[in-house]
Amino acid sequence: MFRLVGHSISGVGVLDKAIVILEACVDGASLAELVDRTKLPRATAHRLAQALETHRMLVRDQHGRWRPGPRLGELANSAPDVLLTAAEPVLTALRDQTGESAQLYLRRADERLCVAAAERASGLRDTVPVGAVLPMTAGSGAQILLAWEPPEAILPLLPRCKFTARTLAEVRRRGWSQSVAEREAGVASVSAPVRDRTGRVIAAVCVSGPIERIGRRPGDRHAMAVVRGGQRLSGL
Repeated sequence: MFRLVGHSISGVGVLDKAIVILEACVDGASLAELVDRTKLPRATAHRLAQALETHRMLVRDQHGRWRPGPRLGELANSAPDVLLTAAEPVLTALRDQTGESAQLYLRRADERLCVAAAERASGLRDTVPVGAVLPMTAGSGAQILLAWEPPEAILPLLPRCKFTARTLAEVRRRGWSQSVAEREAGVASVSAPVRDRTGRVIAAVCVSGPIERIGRRPGDRHAMAVVRGGQRLSGL
């Protein structure tokens, strides 16, 4: 979590040191703890922490320890969501390529939330509106969001799932998932993971449509396109 400051990472030494100070204060830090965690000289650590406090990047708690300040949250909330911004053209291209509706799902506790979608303009379609909340117990999107989770996060849900631990192992092996009438009668889907820069699965990209059009082996037809869509959204 913390880095020894032996050289500048960005080329701007004071900025690198300020970032190290912020990281060291995530769970609270006294001056002595800052010095120990960052390996900065005591005077430097104190001066930078005070400056960050002035800009509300750090605040002092009731024990006098520095913690992340409100300005960090204000800046984060004002920034556009990079994933959602990138998702729109990717989902549109995926819809146009496959001829099926495309969605992006995030996990929220024991549910998954549709945060972006590109729907077919006409014809029989599977409509999942943005903001729709779906279960984590059925569907290819749920399989993706669970497949790479640690066992302790999966086991409590499995008794309620329409898929098995063996299904999730197969998803991990091949890198995509499919479901047929698992979440909703008459609907099939294919999903693939979206990963952050560390490789952690943070979202599922999906195409879905009527079984009579998408077939009972939808992965054979659309898996590679969906996987490529997930790759385009990964590492942002």
